[in-house]
Amino acid sequence: MAFMDVLPDPDRRILDSGKGGNNTSPQTGTAGPGFASVKFASIQPTMVSRTNGGRVVTRAQATQYWKIELSYNPLTRAEFEPVNSFLMSKQGRLTPFYVVLPQYDTPRSLFTTTVRTDENATSGATKVRVDGFTAAGDAGPRPGDLFTVIDTTNSNHVKAYMVTRVETSADNNGSLATGEITDRIIHFNPPLTYAVGDNTALNFTNPRIRVISQKNAQEYSLSTDNLFNFSLSLEEALP
Repeated sequence: MAFMDVLPDPDRRILDSGKGGNNTSPQTGTAGPGFASVKFASIQPTMVSRTNGGRVVTRAQATQYWKIELSYNPLTRAEFEPVNSFLMSKQGRLTPFYVVLPQYDTPRSLFTTTVRTDENATSGATKVRVDGFTAAGDAGPRPGDLFTVIDTTNSNHVKAYMVTRVETSADNNGSLATGEITDRIIHFNPPLTYAVGDNTALNFTNPRIRVISQKNAQEYSLSTDNLFNFSLSLEEALP
């Protein structure tokens, strides 16, 4: 079993060896504490210029990335050390790791949470066609769901994407024929980092975001009641 590379939380336990524990019976390892609050931001650097006539010209300046700020309630040492020691093992900003945000643990509606593409999609695409649904009205991905790509041919494809629109055959807008009730067209942001092939899996359950700390310093404060006060500022880091 490899050393754990996901920030410990109530659903992800860690052993003293640094390997992942088991959160089901029998439980092993120590669970990380839950977050008191989560601040999640999409950073999309854009150049904006305005002409003398008032016309606005925009252009993407750099690739989008996610920014995450996590705060914890005051922690006992038993609660604090699993997270602190995990982060210390990453040597500040040297080694990326993954974080799972509780609001995106599961999609907004019930469906088979790994769906598959029904076509090839090029790098830079902002939509992909998926299949495997039984009817136009069936539950499926919804705007606001977060997903990652399970690309067995490209281990570097770890970008996290957010659904912005979902088309079904019932929309009857020409993208899907009325009879194509088993398909959906998922629109998302940011654009695909890499091309994906037909039958590539999209994962909507516990999507992991690859991150590093925004700061070189890792610090905490200890209160007079012997509780640890601690927070994290993270940013997405692609390989």
